Amino acid sequence: MKESQPNNPLHGITLETIVTQLADRYGWEELGERIPINCFLNNPSIKSTLTFLRKTPWARKKVEDLYLESLE
Repeated sequence: MKESQPNNPLHGITLETIVTQLADRYGWEELGERIPINCFLNNPSIKSTLTFLRKTPWARKKVEDLYLESLE
């Protein structure tokens, strides 16, 4: 799978996996401090976050960037 997009580190990783790992690593409160969006600040859940991020490309990019940063 990774051979088809060798320059894309997010290839094959679902948005749900990204959000779950970030929430486990940082917690919702710290995620809200790092990326101040309502789905992290008010009643956060995986489901509501996924719904928001799928509709909001700029926020999804910030979450993906934080995920890549956390891997380093």
